[in-house]
Amino acid sequence: MTTPALLRAFRFAVSLTPSAAGGNGVNPRAKPLTGGAFQECSGLTLEADVKDHLEGGRNDSVRRFIGRAKLQPITLKRGMFAAAANGYANTELWDWFQNIVAGRYPVRRYDGVIVVRTTYDNSPMAIWNFRRGLPLKVVGPTLNAQTGEVAIEELQIVHEGLRLHNTDPAPGGPA
Repeated sequence: MTTPALLRAFRFAVSLTPSAAGGNGVNPRAKPLTGGAFQECSGLTLEADVKDHLEGGRNDSVRRFIGRAKLQPITLKRGMFAAAANGYANTELWDWFQNIVAGRYPVRRYDGVIVVRTTYDNSPMAIWNFRRGLPLKVVGPTLNAQTGEVAIEELQIVHEGLRLHNTDPAPGGPA
């Protein structure tokens, strides 16, 4: 009996592409976000909202019904100083959030694909898609002159749906 291959958490890639504008097509002015040398990805979580219904005269149990799904923010952590073509840190992810602070509306939404690859042939083993992501929080790196650690920044993205695929999803299809 062979042991099934387990998902390895260290071989993953994240891509962020512009969401369809109003559901009618890709915004022609928006471009994919780059600079994603991510070291950590979390928030691949779905949780059911359970409603309790207390029935009169029935004191020995509670009836429960499933409500809406709760979606957690996707949290991406990366090395801040992944250099862009000009040699400086790539700031596209930071700028996405900065546009909200500066009052540049509408805020661009991005669909995300998180692919976990096998260690032996680099083929996709699991693919998560989230759709219509917005930046929730951005955290700059903690700088400490006493350590030689990589400066890590964090980006949290709220989204409108998360799916896990065991095959490549159709391009342009719903997440």
